[in-house]
Amino acid sequence: MSLALCKELHSRTFFKNASPSEELRELREQPIDPQAEQEIIDSIEEVYFSNDSFDMVQHELEKLPPELNLQELEEYRDKLKRQQAAVSKKVADLILEKQPAYVKELERVTALQTNLQLAAVICTNARRQLSVAKEGFTEASLGLLANQRRRQLLTGLLKSLRTIKTLQRTDVRLSEMLEEEDYPGAIQLCLECQKAASTFKHYSCIRYVEQLDVALSKTCKHFDVSHYTKVQLAYTLLGKTQTAMDQLHMHFTQAIHNTVFQVVLGYVELCAGNADTKFQKMQYKDLCTHITPDSYIPCLTDLCKALWEVMLSYHRTMQWHEEHDSAAAESDESVVDRSYVKKKLEHGLTRIWQDVQLKVKAYILGTDMSNFKYDDFIVVLDVISRLMQVGEEFCGSKSEVLQESIKRQSVNYFKNYHRARLEELRMFLENETWELCPVKSNFNIAQLHEFKFMGQCRSPSVSPNRQAVSSASPAEEELSLFQRYLQEGNPFEMHIEHKEEETEDVLASNGYESDELEKSVYQDYDSDSDVPEELKQDYVDEQTGDVPLKSVSRETIRSRKKSDYSLNKTNAPILTNTTLNVIRLVGKYMQMMNILKPIAFDVIHCVSQLFDYYLYAVYTFFGRNDMYESSGLGLISSRLRTTLNRIQESLIDMEAAGENAGVHGPAEDRKEKVPSPHLSQLVVLTNSGTLYGLAQRVVATESLVFLAEQFESLQSHLDTMMPAAKKPFLQQFYSQTVSTASELRKPIYWIVAAKAIDYEQMLLMMAGVKWDIREIMSQHNVYVDVLLKEFEQFNKRLGEVSRHVRIPLPVSNVLWEHCIRLANRTLVEGYANVKKCSNEGRALMQLDFQQFLMKLEKLTDLRPIPDKEFVETYIKAYYLTENDMEQFIKNHREYSMKQLANLVNVCLGSHINKKARQKLLAAIDDIDRPKR
Repeated sequence: MSLALCKELHSRTFFKNASPSEELRELREQPIDPQAEQEIIDSIEEVYFSNDSFDMVQHELEKLPPELNLQELEEYRDKLKRQQAAVSKKVADLILEKQPAYVKELERVTALQTNLQLAAVICTNARRQLSVAKEGFTEASLGLLANQRRRQLLTGLLKSLRTIKTLQRTDVRLSEMLEEEDYPGAIQLCLECQKAASTFKHYSCIRYVEQLDVALSKTCKHFDVSHYTKVQLAYTLLGKTQTAMDQLHMHFTQAIHNTVFQVVLGYVELCAGNADTKFQKMQYKDLCTHITPDSYIPCLTDLCKALWEVMLSYHRTMQWHEEHDSAAAESDESVVDRSYVKKKLEHGLTRIWQDVQLKVKAYILGTDMSNFKYDDFIVVLDVISRLMQVGEEFCGSKSEVLQESIKRQSVNYFKNYHRARLEELRMFLENETWELCPVKSNFNIAQLHEFKFMGQCRSPSVSPNRQAVSSASPAEEELSLFQRYLQEGNPFEMHIEHKEEETEDVLASNGYESDELEKSVYQDYDSDSDVPEELKQDYVDEQTGDVPLKSVSRETIRSRKKSDYSLNKTNAPILTNTTLNVIRLVGKYMQMMNILKPIAFDVIHCVSQLFDYYLYAVYTFFGRNDMYESSGLGLISSRLRTTLNRIQESLIDMEAAGENAGVHGPAEDRKEKVPSPHLSQLVVLTNSGTLYGLAQRVVATESLVFLAEQFESLQSHLDTMMPAAKKPFLQQFYSQTVSTASELRKPIYWIVAAKAIDYEQMLLMMAGVKWDIREIMSQHNVYVDVLLKEFEQFNKRLGEVSRHVRIPLPVSNVLWEHCIRLANRTLVEGYANVKKCSNEGRALMQLDFQQFLMKLEKLTDLRPIPDKEFVETYIKAYYLTENDMEQFIKNHREYSMKQLANLVNVCLGSHINKKARQKLLAAIDDIDRPKR
């Protein structure tokens, strides 16, 4: 079917012989059920309700199928007609339903239009009448009133202008006087003007008094005599002397606050490196917490400098009033004023110093100084010490606020510092190979930089900086800081002075010095005028054990005994690098203690721990041995044993060392302790060729003795620093610990003596000797020669060791004493092993022992020979009777039960009966024998 046909059918379907009015009539004539009608409307496609631009015809044409059926088209047309009819009817019903409301609303609109036309006529008439009233009344009458008011204002203004013109010249002159700071003249002119124009006095007086107050505030930072004189005279003319003094104190308080705030703010902003304004709004206390460690000291110095200027201005203010009071006129009013001013100024001293202390306290506590370098912390202490000196001179204050704050920081700093130094000392000791540190023969701790302060500060109550401030004459030294820096300079500039040269020439080139050098050393030894009294005592003389004279004579050098094993070397102190570090550390501790007295006890306690740890390390490395008790020689005194136990309990962390693992002490106690040190693996103590590490033992032990001697030389100085209540601690430390250092020689060198000579071989040789001989022998036994040969070999090896390390006389004496005592005890033990012995055999024992003594005395200068009586008494006991033997057993407990039993069985057995022998053996068993 063609498109033309479709369009025709559509036209015929929708528009055949029908008009809209006819269709509406037809619908009215054919009533439809409302429900059916609604269903027809609901069946209409949604697209018909979409918008006005919808093309219905096009839509319906597009819906036609490809093959058209006339019947279906007509049915579909009828459906559309029904839908159209239903919609039209619905629209018609709605129009009819709303028609009454439409008519009513149209009537209201018509009435409103009529009312608006009437209102327009009324408004036009009102405006015309108002225009007439304006022209006839308002503009004329009110204009006259306004002009009259303006005339009155101008008249008053003219009067004021004439008055101002009259006073203009005075005002100009007053300004000139103020610029010239002629306050008295300005006040005088002002008073004259007030008489002539009292009505306007408030203009001048208030303004000039404010300027005068500003001028007064300027004197708080930079006091100028002429300026202050003018200001005071001006206030006197105004009759406000007491008011001026009240204002002055307020200005000083404000000056202190502004000064410290600006100084700290400047450093904080500088370190922050940005233009952030948040710091300017902070409180001063919070601002102090933003100071960096690098800028801490410069800022503190500038802070003290600025505060010094304020206090100096106050000091000069007081001076000005004292001078002018003495020259002032004696009127009742002036006397009252001067009395008020004097009391006010004196009271203000304490107030101002308190303000200064609180500001500096906030700064001190604002930063954690526990990790500061030692030298930096010393500078901080020095600056605060100087500030406290200023406070004492300023108002006699002991500066409790400053002392407490710096004490808190110091204790905190010192605990951390000391803990780190103890750990450092442990590291030094564990890496120490105990080689000799070659120092010059005239070495003295006064030569070390750390002890220079003792030369500068003879009295420990004076800051070292105070002594080093200037090299002025004694008269100037006695001047107070305010007298010295009255006109110029600042006491807080001195701590920036160049540090003394720290290069010290205390080391010898190789430990040996030429004869010429040695001569010059002893010649120059007396020139110790620059050494403090506490340090003039030299170390204990190695030859005699006594404190030597100031100089050592050449005769003394020549007369050295050969036992000293040091003829090829000068009498230089024996010490190690670790010893030198400990001494330097003691010097640093004493510097801190010297500057800050409140922590003196804490520091001295820590100093004692340094010595304790060094002593304990030397004992642990070289002296600890389980064979002491069995030796019977009493090698460790009860005092030394007590000291070692105390150190172990109070200072050594046994848990860290793996000892006493089952016992866990409080964590806080362990925090204060240090693990026990371990000997370096590089140190070999088992080699017989080196006499079992004798060189290292000598260096270790004698360096400890040297350290003890240095402590002895410092005792008087430490005693002056120690609080009176704590002095017993210091005395006990010296009497119980320092003095025991030399006692370590016995246990340490005993190990060498016990291994250096083969005592067992001698016992075996003695066992092969026949003692029950029947004739007197004239030849001693071979074991004596073997033993003497051992001693000769020992002497030779001592000489070999002495080529590397000088062996002082006390050391050689201890070594020889140990060897001889062990040999004598071996002899007694050998004699006690004898099964049969005759009188001739006992005589042979005496012969052997006398031969031994005679040859031994040629090898050693030790006199008397140790334990000589121990052997002789035992040999002679053979001749005792039964009764005498019983008494001998009671009196001679130094012999073992076996040795006494041998006397009874072998020596007396031949001439006493069995019952008597049993009685004596029972007496031996009953005796409680403590070891000698």
